[in-house]
Order: sequence, then C-alpha cells, then structure tokens
Amino acid sequence: MAGELPVTTLAEPRAAPDAALIADAAARLAGVVRRTPLLSSDFLDALAGRRVLVKAECLQHTGSFKFRGGFAAVSALSAAERARGVLAWSSGNHAQGVALAARMHGVRAVIVMPADAPQTKIEATRALGAELVLHDRATEPREEIGAALIARHGLTLIRPFDDPQVIAGQASTGLELAQQAAEDGVHSADVLIPCGGGGLTAGVALALAETVPGLRVRPVEPQGFDDTARSLAAGQRLSNDARMGLCDAIVTPTPGALTFPVLQRLCGPGLVVPDDHTLRAMAQAFARLKLVIEPGGAVALAAALFQPQALQGDAVIVIASGGNVDRSRFIQALSTED
Repeated sequence: MAGELPVTTLAEPRAAPDAALIADAAARLAGVVRRTPLLSSDFLDALAGRRVLVKAECLQHTGSFKFRGGFAAVSALSAAERARGVLAWSSGNHAQGVALAARMHGVRAVIVMPADAPQTKIEATRALGAELVLHDRATEPREEIGAALIARHGLTLIRPFDDPQVIAGQASTGLELAQQAAEDGVHSADVLIPCGGGGLTAGVALALAETVPGLRVRPVEPQGFDDTARSLAAGQRLSNDARMGLCDAIVTPTPGALTFPVLQRLCGPGLVVPDDHTLRAMAQAFARLKLVIEPGGAVALAAALFQPQALQGDAVIVIASGGNVDRSRFIQALSTED
C-alpha cells in the first residue's frame, strides 16, 4: 500500500483484566447484551451419562459471545479514539461483534477478514456497516495488513482475544453463568468452553474464580488445532501448523499472550474432539434443544456428549459459543444423524 508509514509490529497487549475492569465492563453491558439461557435436555443427559447444561451464546446479538467483548472494547474508547475509528481482524464472529458495537456508537469499523471465511459471516459483517478488507490467509498476514491500515488512518486495534477490555466483556458470560448455575443447584462441575485464542475461556475462568470456584473451566479444541491443550500440558505456548479446518471460529495459531497465563492459573486440562463428534453435537443440539450451533461453537458440547470419561462430577456445563454457520455446513451436520 503505497504512501503508508512502514510498520512491522503492533504494540504489545496490556495485562489481563482484574476484577474491577470486569465489573466495569459488566456495568456497561447491562441492558445491552442478552442474558442467554442455560438449557437442558433429558436426551442429552442420557447420552452424556450426566446432567448437561448448555449456555446458548449462539443466541447472543450477532450470533455469538463476541458481541460482549466487542461492545466492552468500543464502549471503553475515548472520544478521540471513537472519532478515528477501530480496526479488527477476524474470521467472522469477532468481526460481527465489533461491527455492531461500532455501529451502535457511531464509530467507523474496518475489518480484516480472510477471503475464505464462511460467506454467511462476510455478508453479515458487511451488512452491519463495516468496511471489509479481504485477504489470503496463507500469503497475506493479517497483522501486517492491520498495522498498515492503523498507520494510515489512526485506527484503534481491537484484538479478538488479547485485549483486556475484550476479555472483560467475555467475562460477563461467566458472571451470568455463575448465577444461572446457582439457580439450577449446580455448585461443582466442569465448564467446557470452545477455545481459540482463549478470550472467552480466560474471561469466564476469571469470573468464576471470583464467584463460584467449584466450577472448573476446561478449554475444548478441534483435533489438529489443539495448541491450547498442548501448551497447558507443556507449560509454554505452542503453535499449530495447519491454518484452516472445520471449526473456523476457533482456529488460531497459538494461545494469547494475555490469555495463556490465566488459563495456566485457573483452568483444568484441555480437551480435544474429532470433527465427526463436532458435527454430531451440532445435530444433537438442533434435535434436542432447537439450537443452531456452528462447528467452532459446538466442540464443547461434543466433548460433553462423547468424552464423558474425561469429565468429573454429576453435571457438566457447556458454552455453545456461536451459531453463524453456512447452510451447506449445517446440512452436513444434520446428515450425520440420518
């Protein structure tokens, strides 16, 4: 891009949020985000061999939990930052969350998205008023594209997970979950969370550690993209080699610099599920709960249903983190139960 200042790196993210930052974010989100339900089904309980509670973040604004973090980050900007606009990179869910939050605040949003992202997510992000910059994820690093755009336009970067305000916003999911679990009489259980960079996982873990320490968070990833599970086992951040798979929403190269220390401190071992289990979980969620869940949002349910031996307790809590799935992929999932 001719005429831009040469930029090769972006500023390092700051520290993970503390309890005060999470409380402030929750206050700004009150009355804006949906309090998504905690659902159950006797059929799923029988299949899993224990009580299964599903927090349906696929019913959140924009179809995923990402709206929470996007709104928390945009609402925390100064007047000068809002005037210049924001930039995000995302395969789709963070893109939509930031785009809607920006539109609600009258802020320009520029989103860097891979050209091979699900068409549903590309179209939805554009419909929310964001300016899209599509790129080839194999040859055009999104960080370099983003850095150049920030240098040219003075945009404020809202990272998909390594941003304290984003993590604080995602933590509101955990605050809700703590209340709902108590209402359902669950005080000790594994909480399974689809994990990419770890923003939702870290946020929920921070929230639960403050409110219900008996609820243990477990990150869940697709087979072949289990950087978090391997990193937790190794005690250091490791990377994935592959770039794309079924679960586009949670395919990231490595755990976040801010999120990983939180996961090390507060989470149990990671779980890894094969794609066929994920597709079957999507079909079960539709059949039993009438929920549409995208592959990346269904891995936690897959672990609950098909890896019961890896879990502890009489109940398991699952976050269905997103529902933005292309029609053809959803049909593929439903066909697994034919």
